[in-house]
Amino acid sequence: MLGVALPGIARELGISPASATWLLNAYQLTVVTTLLPLASLGESIGFRRVFLYGFGLFALASAGAALAAGSFEALLGFRILQGLGASAVMSLTGGLIRHTYPARQLGRAIGINALVVAVSGASAPTLAAAILAVAPWPALFGVTVVPALVGMLIGARTLPRVPGTGRAFDAVSALLNIVTFGLFFLGLDLVLHAPLPAALLLAGGIGAGVVLVQRQLAQPAPLLPLDLLRMRVIATAVAASVSAFSAWYAAYISMPFLLQAEGYSQVATGLVMTPWPVGMAISAPLAGRLSDRVPTAILCMVGMAALAVGLGVVALVPMGGQPLLLGAMMFLCGAGFGCFSTPNNRTMLGSAPKSRSGSAGGMQATARLLGTTTGTTTVAICFQVAGTADGPVVGLTAGIGFALLAGLLSLSRRRLS
Repeated sequence: MLGVALPGIARELGISPASATWLLNAYQLTVVTTLLPLASLGESIGFRRVFLYGFGLFALASAGAALAAGSFEALLGFRILQGLGASAVMSLTGGLIRHTYPARQLGRAIGINALVVAVSGASAPTLAAAILAVAPWPALFGVTVVPALVGMLIGARTLPRVPGTGRAFDAVSALLNIVTFGLFFLGLDLVLHAPLPAALLLAGGIGAGVVLVQRQLAQPAPLLPLDLLRMRVIATAVAASVSAFSAWYAAYISMPFLLQAEGYSQVATGLVMTPWPVGMAISAPLAGRLSDRVPTAILCMVGMAALAVGLGVVALVPMGGQPLLLGAMMFLCGAGFGCFSTPNNRTMLGSAPKSRSGSAGGMQATARLLGTTTGTTTVAICFQVAGTADGPVVGLTAGIGFALLAGLLSLSRRRLS
């Protein structure tokens, strides 16, 4: 919801738009750097405990953000705490699903979760607009306190009590993980605007990553799930997930520029893109049910082919004055992505040993965020190289390439299984 309010927040706090975007970036950076450490902590002391603590921290940070509306620094600090709480929830959702549903219903369970995510993501901008119509922007933080507390209470009554392994938490590896991902993503963010600092940050992230990998190699249940990535089926599914989310975000960022250049207003652009999340919401649970009976590699390949076809039509056919055709292609893209995501997630979670399902879930969420960041950075590079006029089409073409790569990786997994 916060993205809708960023311009107003920047004006009211007297900060630049670039500074205001750090209210999003700091949250995302906190999530991506802590997913794997918190998943490992959940395996050690219990999924349920870390998950509920995450909900509680998110509720407290949301209340703090709503009350700290006059200070950008305080607001940024509470956003970081929100990200930490959200990361605890996100990192262990997959593991809790694995321990809640029997194996024969795992695809259905992941499909239900995907439906919830798609509906939530699609409704967030509309909900934000409704709140801002009757209340100031701090209310966007305040309204999340009650749902977080309700989720915490429901979880305390219903979540499975998965015993922890009692394994000591590797704080040094957790710190190395934060440094690795933090420097790497900060470097990606700066690569176009400050190449030299970006190169230094990327080099630092890679160096920390090398040290982290060396430290983890000898561990039987490493924080960085190298044991899971040694399984070729899981490694291929992770690579396909990164490629698919790169395709989604490359397309989602490029599309508004292309459509508004063809005469669509901002409101019309939002309306004609709405069928995308609708398609996801419909196809994800259906694909989840099918994945319990049909090879997941086939479903993933079909989904990415549909996404590539939809993006190809939008890129090649002038869409000005053709909202019905455009809406149909958006639905096809969303349905294709939903057909991919649920079976692919089922492969990642279902192929891992149950004792490592926490790390498998953290790895799944990390792959998603790596993909979204890659897609965003790719589009920025496309605009930088091709210019404002041709950048959207080049960005969509990159999205098609990512989708085809994800489909090919999924097809190769068919031969591995």
